[in-house]
Amino acid sequence: MNSRKFAIFAVFMVQLLYGLNYTFAKTVINENFVKPFAFVLLRVVGAMVLFWILGLFSKQEKIERKDFITFFLAAVFGVAVNMLLFLKGLELTSPIHASVIMTITPIIILVLSSFFLSEKITRLKILGVFLGFCGGILLTLLGKSTRIGDNVPLGNTFIFINAVSYSIYIIIIKKLTAKYHPFTFVKWLFLFGAILVLPFGYNEVTEIQWDSFTPYAWFSVLFVIVGATFATYILNPLALKSLKASTVGVFIYLQPVIAGLFAIIMGVDAVSPVKLLAMLLIFSGVFLVTKKPKALP
Repeated sequence: MNSRKFAIFAVFMVQLLYGLNYTFAKTVINENFVKPFAFVLLRVVGAMVLFWILGLFSKQEKIERKDFITFFLAAVFGVAVNMLLFLKGLELTSPIHASVIMTITPIIILVLSSFFLSEKITRLKILGVFLGFCGGILLTLLGKSTRIGDNVPLGNTFIFINAVSYSIYIIIIKKLTAKYHPFTFVKWLFLFGAILVLPFGYNEVTEIQWDSFTPYAWFSVLFVIVGATFATYILNPLALKSLKASTVGVFIYLQPVIAGLFAIIMGVDAVSPVKLLAMLLIFSGVFLVTKKPKALP
């Protein structure tokens, strides 16, 4: 498997894990096993421990002093703001509003990439992003929210800031992944991230009643830490080594597809012609964006 094919596989796995994460994380939060900020702290600290253990078995790289500032900024946008505002925003708004707002992320990444990474915006890429956007909007608007948001405008604002924050994070780490091994990058990212989210989640963690956890709750928490955090934050930098930031960004459109398919498999959703059309648009968009341009003669 060449590096490009592995990168596409890696970024697909990231979206697969994130797509499944909605089901597991929502169950834990909705059934009051763990509050949102406590869950963020558990995710970050748990993943940080795993990253530093992994780092013991990988090549030690010396970090240039000036790059620590970049690591810290990546932790601010990719861990603290990203995770805290997403879960808090989801608590205040409805899942439908949140899903629609998140579909703008690849567009933000595409624009930022052209400015800060000098990535060429081709017509094929614009068409791919447009098709994926249409499919994402169509798919998320079909869903039915089971609850009304407590403060929809504020929640929507949090989700929007989260989308912008994640886009900035992807741009920041593109340059870091070109310079350092992903294992080196993520362990420092999460060390800074743990420090940043500690003040927000500490009190909520002390309120957790661990003896009330069911086997499913334990599995869900472990999945979020190991699968949706540890694995995804390793795979994303690996993908960015061979793919453009805008290409990685458009894969976000796969999340509602995967979440929907998982819901159908679990028997809580059903297939419809409109949903199939939305999924076709998304897969077509992803295909166009990941299509390698032909070399000029």
